Amino acid sequence: MAKRKSKFVCQSCGYESPKWMGKCPGCHEWNTLVEEVEATKTARGNWATGSGTTHKPEKISSIQTQEEPRIKTKMQELNRVLGGGIVPGSLVLIGGDPGIGKSTLLLQVSSQLSQRDLDVLYISGEESARQTKLRADRLDISSERLYVLSETNLVDIANQIDQLKPGFVVIDSIQTIYKEEVTSAPGSVSQVRECTSELMRLAKQNHIPIFIVGHVTKEGSIAGPRLLEHMVDAVLYFEGERHHTFRILRGVKNRFGSTNEMGIFEMKEEGLTEVLNPSEIFLEERSQGVAGSTIVASMEGTRPVLVEIQALISPTSFGNPRRMATGIDHNRVPLLMAVLEKRVGLMLQNQDAYVKVAGGVKLDEPAIDLAVAISIASSFRDRAPHTDDVLVGEVGLTGEVRRVSRIEQRVQEAAKLGFKRAIIPAKNMDGWTVPASIEIIGVNSVQEAIKVALGD
Repeated sequence: MAKRKSKFVCQSCGYESPKWMGKCPGCHEWNTLVEEVEATKTARGNWATGSGTTHKPEKISSIQTQEEPRIKTKMQELNRVLGGGIVPGSLVLIGGDPGIGKSTLLLQVSSQLSQRDLDVLYISGEESARQTKLRADRLDISSERLYVLSETNLVDIANQIDQLKPGFVVIDSIQTIYKEEVTSAPGSVSQVRECTSELMRLAKQNHIPIFIVGHVTKEGSIAGPRLLEHMVDAVLYFEGERHHTFRILRGVKNRFGSTNEMGIFEMKEEGLTEVLNPSEIFLEERSQGVAGSTIVASMEGTRPVLVEIQALISPTSFGNPRRMATGIDHNRVPLLMAVLEKRVGLMLQNQDAYVKVAGGVKLDEPAIDLAVAISIASSFRDRAPHTDDVLVGEVGLTGEVRRVSRIEQRVQEAAKLGFKRAIIPAKNMDGWTVPASIEIIGVNSVQEAIKVALGD
């Protein structure tokens, strides 16, 4: 009888080793190597003989293509994040914290697609069919073309897909699905890799879009190896605080669209509803006439979003002042404070600094630099900026304010929400049409922007 071989596989990065080690050489995590039995050749297939089918290379100029229509859902926010709708034959991975609303979102999407003459198969490996029905009743979902299957065996799932031939499939979640030929436990690296590979084959061959749910680790990344994210066509993250009603759907990988798009939803009793104008939501609790509060026009993909930035500067009680930031890169705060101290003359070296983006949004573009700098200067001088001002601009190390992209869309969004002045880089003043209801002020340096915003 042939001896079964085993190997040790890291559950974080997929590193393989013939023996156990306490620390993984690949990702340097401790106690993540787990023993797994290698699959036999009959299970994996003999790579030397091939599968019997051969594909010859073709000239790229002779390959015929056609524009395939996307499947539109009733959720415009989801369509935007996906790049215009669901692409037939695509494999999409959705990750998020437990209880954030992934299953609720996909069940609502399944219901909407089933009402468009599509057979939808919702496969739950974590809940029974009756539990899924209870959730559907809470969401007021009922459709004759929405099928629910409680199964974790990949072979049975593939057989049901072949028999039903649905137009849309949901797998909730990939960590619960297992393949019998792979001897490791469900959720392990080998199982996730093999199951995702089989689902990708089903999606491409049958031209069926498949959405799979992935668990996340305590660091916030999708559990399992990074290989899982490389295999799928799109990776979406569902973010938000569990104790708050707003949820943000963000794309980090998309082969069929931009990765800069963001969709905002609100969790209500009847399920997730779209937030079509997020700027009003983020500004509804804005503190007016308070030092340290500014408004920035940021771009999330192709959509401008106005967000409040708050700063609090107070004398430090320790030898090393604290620099804390929420919603922006924490390295950006000490950099801008150094520019203010060197170029403007603000003595911030003995001050604690706390910067926050209100509403739980994460901003990572350089166009928010000017608003952060004005917030810090406003709090330090205890002088409130004008409440009708919106600021946009990148700040360089020499104190200059550099041009930003899509300035026209940013200013139009500010004018639509009733702002009277927009302080922007002077290099962005020409080449576009200014709305009649807003005044545009171009600045060349941070010092000039402070004089305009704070009235110095």
